[in-house]
Amino acid sequence: MRKFFAPFFAPLLAASLSALVSLGATFTASAAEPQPQPQPLVSVAWLQQHLGDKNLVVLDIRSAIDGGGAKAYEDAHIPGAVHSDYDKAGWRVTRNDVPFMLPTVAELEKLIGDLGIDETSHVVVVPAGVSYTDFGSAARAYWTLKVVGVNNVSILDGGVAAWKAAGLPLEAGVSKPSPTIFTATLNEKLLSRIDDVTRVEGGKNATLLDARPASFFTGKEKAPNAQAYGHIPGAVNLDSASFYDAATNKLKPRSELAALAAQLPAQGPVIAYCNTGHWAATDWFVLHELLGRKDVSLYDGSMVEWTAQATRPIASSRTKWDDVLKALGFGS
Repeated sequence: MRKFFAPFFAPLLAASLSALVSLGATFTASAAEPQPQPQPLVSVAWLQQHLGDKNLVVLDIRSAIDGGGAKAYEDAHIPGAVHSDYDKAGWRVTRNDVPFMLPTVAELEKLIGDLGIDETSHVVVVPAGVSYTDFGSAARAYWTLKVVGVNNVSILDGGVAAWKAAGLPLEAGVSKPSPTIFTATLNEKLLSRIDDVTRVEGGKNATLLDARPASFFTGKEKAPNAQAYGHIPGAVNLDSASFYDAATNKLKPRSELAALAAQLPAQGPVIAYCNTGHWAATDWFVLHELLGRKDVSLYDGSMVEWTAQATRPIASSRTKWDDVLKALGFGS
């Protein structure tokens, strides 16, 4: 009997083994294929489809900067989102009497880990979606996460406002994160410190990019914490608001962003700064993340740190008449 059935079963057995080997190879190849990196900007449609993803963390950062904060979050937020107030939770700290600096690695490990974020997470940062300054909050939080080694980060295009406008569901209350252990890996290429700026100030081996409105750049007005009017010598001005479409409360289309960025030298490193590293985060995000210019870093101390020491040089178009107008209450 065994000899009789062997001719019939042998081809079937061989085919089954071949199929198993092929299937195993398929699984092996699939596991070996690198997963695509998340896009820096994701749409509300994308987020709705991926809310159930295992490693996804939706991070609502609304704060007083956008007129919101914890109360706005508790009243209505994207389902499952956790809240971390950009202005109060520790995303920026005072160090050496300079406010709004990047926290220490230990401080960031605790902040990020307590939010349930680790090295495998895909974090979607959610701003309110109400202004270019509000987008700067998201860009700064995004940059901070990237600096300490959270590689998969996105910003929700249009923020909470876009989610609401799409008629998508919201929930009230508080979604409490499950704290985890996060171990930072500092990416020094994304961060410039004052010594880096001192080396390139006034030189030609890097572009200093001032992301503030022109009135700050020229010295017609200054931030309350800055000690002098004007800009770092040799800097060029590209206002972060120019990248933003106030009508849609989103960044402008990529082609328009590229056209604006074309004002900068095409080659060489770029160091973005502003008053406190907030507006400059938008310039960094556009250049580095959306337009793929990988030699761009952010100087978090910016003008507040630069002007804290009176001996550091400043370029300014401010006149005595500006000071007179300020004394009379007509200027800054």
